[in-house]
Amino acid sequence: MIYNREDVTQRIVATKVAKGLKWKDVAAEIGMSKEWTTAACLGQMSFNKAQAETVGRIFELPDEAVAWLQIPPYKGSLPSGIPTDPLIYRWYEVVSVFGTTIKELIHEEFGDGIMSAIDFSFDVQREEDPKGDRVNVVLSGKFLPYKNF
Repeated sequence: MIYNREDVTQRIVATKVAKGLKWKDVAAEIGMSKEWTTAACLGQMSFNKAQAETVGRIFELPDEAVAWLQIPPYKGSLPSGIPTDPLIYRWYEVVSVFGTTIKELIHEEFGDGIMSAIDFSFDVQREEDPKGDRVNVVLSGKFLPYKNF
């Protein structure tokens, strides 16, 4: 019995590990980016019917789990407070140190508003470097100005 979307996520991750799958390969099968596909498999996006059925086949999920994959999820899976996972904490650290700078530069360039996390994409790539490979992350979100009323 599957009680919630988290149960489906746990099954997906367990099967990924057991089969030695890569997110980029799953993404190629459903025709989406590895970033979006990973977020969806981890419960942060919903799949359409065809995508959900493909994910169900790849991860050997029952029909009930495939149905859960199509339901809009409760987004924001991190617990409240400062993250403790070292990799996720570094993102928190980036925002803590550079968040005001990013905000200031966005406002200077675009005006008063926000960068959308809905009309949004990102790309994660390895950047080879003789001093040690680097993580290259590009975030792209639509600018949404605040309305005057």
